[in-house]
Amino acid sequence: MKRNLFLAVAMLWLSSTMMAQSTVRKFEWKNSTDGQSVVYAYLPDASKATGRAIVDCPGGGYSHLAMDHEGHQWAEYFNSQGIAYFVLKYRMPNGDRTIPLGDAYHAIQTVRDSASVWHVNPYDVGIMGFSAGGHLASSVSTHADWKVRPNFTILFYPVVSMNERDTHKGSVDGFLGEKKADKELVKSFSNFNSVKRHLTPPAIILLANDDRVVPPVTNGVAYYSAMRRAGNNCSLYIYPSGGHGFGFRTNYAYHDQMLTELTNWLNALPSPKADAVRVACIGNSITDGFGIDMADNLGYPAVLQKKLGSNYNVKNFGVSGRTLLNKGDLPYQKEEAWHDALAFEPNIAIVKLGTNDVKGYNWAHKNEFYADYQQLIDSLKALPTNPRIILVTPIGTNVKWDMKEETFQEIIPMIRKIAKKNKLEVIEMRDLFKNEDGKQFQADGVHPSIQGATQMATIISQTLLKDASSAKNSKKKKK
Repeated sequence: MKRNLFLAVAMLWLSSTMMAQSTVRKFEWKNSTDGQSVVYAYLPDASKATGRAIVDCPGGGYSHLAMDHEGHQWAEYFNSQGIAYFVLKYRMPNGDRTIPLGDAYHAIQTVRDSASVWHVNPYDVGIMGFSAGGHLASSVSTHADWKVRPNFTILFYPVVSMNERDTHKGSVDGFLGEKKADKELVKSFSNFNSVKRHLTPPAIILLANDDRVVPPVTNGVAYYSAMRRAGNNCSLYIYPSGGHGFGFRTNYAYHDQMLTELTNWLNALPSPKADAVRVACIGNSITDGFGIDMADNLGYPAVLQKKLGSNYNVKNFGVSGRTLLNKGDLPYQKEEAWHDALAFEPNIAIVKLGTNDVKGYNWAHKNEFYADYQQLIDSLKALPTNPRIILVTPIGTNVKWDMKEETFQEIIPMIRKIAKKNKLEVIEMRDLFKNEDGKQFQADGVHPSIQGATQMATIISQTLLKDASSAKNSKKKKK
């Protein structure tokens, strides 16, 4: 890795020196130990760089690569918008899926590692893929660990399914080889099955209705449907004709329209500041936004982002039904979302757990609640960002699903005790949350409505912004 980074930086200096008069600065570096994987980098002028970057995966059925119209020809389009553009020449899998996946992971990690040199925002690195390259891009978006998962995804006429009956057979043979008989592997890498609520990045999908190589309905449309069901941000554009593989070809009938729509989508895509205060919203269904359609736009973390503004980067790591108790029926600390929350390295962690622990069969393990909560807090304290940790009390008031009011009266004092021991803040959400108009809860009386989520975001934002204002005033007085 260090050798590759040194080579990349050296080539960047050389290329910028030799091509100072060019609007596109191109260089390349080897992306694998055998030198067969290569990344070609096209950088906009530093004065125009927005910080956004895209790693591109050309298509070719996992047997070859269409490096021009699905690769290099896109450079000027992206650079003109201040976007750094990296074309990945990935190795063919020949049945070993880890080969192209590893190349893609390595490319994204290297772009993030070199962010300051290339004027890239490490929190605004996307991936783009065409056809089989779209399968690779969607695989990275749904299977990669947080550190190498992209922040957004662009898919052109993508292969998404690994079921031979529904997709491009050659791509299945190339990616899975003899393991295409493994039903679990086929299911997992039919990537619409691996979309995760809040965790799979926003996507745009562009394809032609008359594509006879990769069936749109069982691939691109299926990915959009999975994203939409999960409430994740996703856009789908289907052009009347064009078949398969139009890429950047200017003779494509909808070329100009396609570029306009892609540009508009990119312009509307939020781009968090590289130095924004990172806020992790950790919790169960109330954080997740259960029952709120498009919770990524309307759940409390999404509204909190809007209220806090661009100096903050708020992420939703809520998972419905989860318990703080490690012996509960669905322990939060065993979830991918929890590991992602830690990998996010937040500056502020808002923890709202406990509602599902109130259920009788979970509260049978109440003697372990304190220790399990301490374990969660210790994991956050161990992060290099030394985050500010805020505990939020449960707000549920309706007695349902084996929940008992007397148990709420046990659990809330325990949360206060844990906070006091660790010198943490507590937001007494149960006391502050008001339902005077009867519209703050959904019909179950447990989960906040859109209005209730907005009220929660208001309460939390007031705490954060008030303290931020106090800190600024304190600094002014010291001066």
